[in-house]
Amino acid sequence: MSAQTSRATTAAKPAAAVKSGAAGAAVFPGSDSRKYNYFEPKGRKATHYEDMTVDVQPDPERYLLQDWIISFPDGTPTYSKDWTAAKSSNWHKFRAVDQEWERTHYQRQSTICGMVQNTIENGRKSGAPTRFDPAWVKILQNHLGAYKHAEFGLGTSTMQAQRYGCTQMVNNAILTNSSYKLRFAQDITLYLSEIGLDLAGFDIAAGKKHWLEDPTWQGVRKSVESVMGSNDYLEQYFATNVVFEPLVGELFRSGFLMQAASAQNDFITPAVVSAAEADYERNLANTVELFHILGTDPTYAAQNLALFNKWLVKHADLALDAANHLQPIWSQPRVKVAAFADAMAHAKNRIKGIAAELGLTVPANLAS
Repeated sequence: MSAQTSRATTAAKPAAAVKSGAAGAAVFPGSDSRKYNYFEPKGRKATHYEDMTVDVQPDPERYLLQDWIISFPDGTPTYSKDWTAAKSSNWHKFRAVDQEWERTHYQRQSTICGMVQNTIENGRKSGAPTRFDPAWVKILQNHLGAYKHAEFGLGTSTMQAQRYGCTQMVNNAILTNSSYKLRFAQDITLYLSEIGLDLAGFDIAAGKKHWLEDPTWQGVRKSVESVMGSNDYLEQYFATNVVFEPLVGELFRSGFLMQAASAQNDFITPAVVSAAEADYERNLANTVELFHILGTDPTYAAQNLALFNKWLVKHADLALDAANHLQPIWSQPRVKVAAFADAMAHAKNRIKGIAAELGLTVPANLAS
């Protein structure tokens, strides 16, 4: 069966129920065309990304003649719109800004892994880790080692969340987000393990101990676990990229590590961390696109904006508390070139900008 005759629009759905076996015998709109025309492309013509993602995931309301043939024991269908409190007039409208699908994602991840590994290997060959300031080595051991657990937690959360999206486009965006997070957690683990070979007394397990026991990191743990514990997959996606990333992730990565490292004779860490900053820009663009569509929906805009503002307040309280608990780390390098107040001001401006794009109200504790 060709792709054209395996996908239909709601216009072809008969009033009476059609048995599953009869679906292949139906005549669909455009079935005599030599071009794919079963969906509306975002631009003048469909992109490769759209060909590979749009309508790949079934939707009985869109082209299936029969309803779901598999359901959960309680009657919930294979995919349900009730898995998020957000509503949409057309879940199929969203297109990921980065246009990423399976092949392009693997290619980009492979390129990043190669870059990170080359940086680490070249740094070690030159003896760079042995020239790191001793106080900086402790920071990498204890605090970068702790932060990898936040990345892993959010990667696990978005991995679970992606299953529940109503369309392949939504699922793809959340899934690639998860993949970037899990890869970066692995990047940190491998990086610390390798430089640890050149540093006497380096404790590769110290990061986990600080993550579990150090008061500095308990606010971050609480924030991450709150995201992981949500039963709404879009809340998980929203909280990760709209709230946690600017207030905690970027704050620590670019507001501290990337600024302070060079003054500690460390040129390796900024290169490793910079990959995560590029990942976030892509993830944020996709997130803003999706929530902007939902926040301007012709039917559900007001309802969705109220919901998103509620999520913003909830997770901003947790993320801001987490960020403030990280403040002592800024005072630990021997050579101090980054100020926590500057990093926090940048983080607040960042989240204000994101909120403005989405038409959301910035909570009072972030407005100052």
